[in-house]
Amino acid sequence: MKKISSFADNPVIGGVVKKAISSLASKDAKNISEHFSHYLQPTIANSHALREEVYRLRHQVYCEELQFEQTNSVHQEKDDFDEHAIHCFVRHLSSKQLAGTVRLIYSRQPDELLPIEKYCAHAITDKHIFPGRFAREEICEISRLAVPAAFRKRAVDNFAGAATGAIDHTTFSATELRCFPYIAICLYMSAAAMSYKTKRYYGFVMMEPRLAKSLSYVGIKFHQLGDAVEYHGLRAAYFIDSRELRKTLSGGYQSLLKSVEHELFGELSEEMLLEPNERLLGWSL
Repeated sequence: MKKISSFADNPVIGGVVKKAISSLASKDAKNISEHFSHYLQPTIANSHALREEVYRLRHQVYCEELQFEQTNSVHQEKDDFDEHAIHCFVRHLSSKQLAGTVRLIYSRQPDELLPIEKYCAHAITDKHIFPGRFAREEICEISRLAVPAAFRKRAVDNFAGAATGAIDHTTFSATELRCFPYIAICLYMSAAAMSYKTKRYYGFVMMEPRLAKSLSYVGIKFHQLGDAVEYHGLRAAYFIDSRELRKTLSGGYQSLLKSVEHELFGELSEEMLLEPNERLLGWSL
């Protein structure tokens, strides 16, 4: 796939290459979606105990592994935005470990800013799309996506030890190993599903341009709002309308999205046009 993707920006064959990548990814995703729920379960963190698990995972990834934030004695990474965010995580069922997390931040008051407005407003130079253009109750921000090292890398040779962050393929099955690269995609889908369900359709996020490009191959099309800036590495501001995602997502990933929605919302997964009822969904907002 890496050799193929290197030709994606070629002005002559780039279009064909992108279609080939999308087709291959869609076919693989259709197969993966049939197995994903056997190994990995997306869940809303709708209790104090579950949210503390999320904060501990974020400390592991953001403070210990990536060193974006300072470590602390309680081993939890939290900020003021957590009080007005819906938290979601993916659990690896056989080990019970959290394999990833993401949050969807919203505004409680008309003057309450999203993190991207408070800290990265200079990254948004698009004159047509910016948070202030939309009703405050219809915007949100995808934030704090974290996948621990053990689930970020696939082992291709013998296990070198836990310190390397590699996956011990003597512990995980071959099918599980194939599912692991889909965790980040699953988290973005979870965020989009929560955005759609609560009618906070207009989502903003700071992310690496290469990640946005990779996600576009599967139909998760973020619109870049300005040049990349320094923010824990080079990142740019992006926008996505969760209603449009359902139109652009490639075939195989539609199946994965349905699986994610079923796990998150249960019997409510088919009732996407209902007025958001957060108590009914079990969200502690």
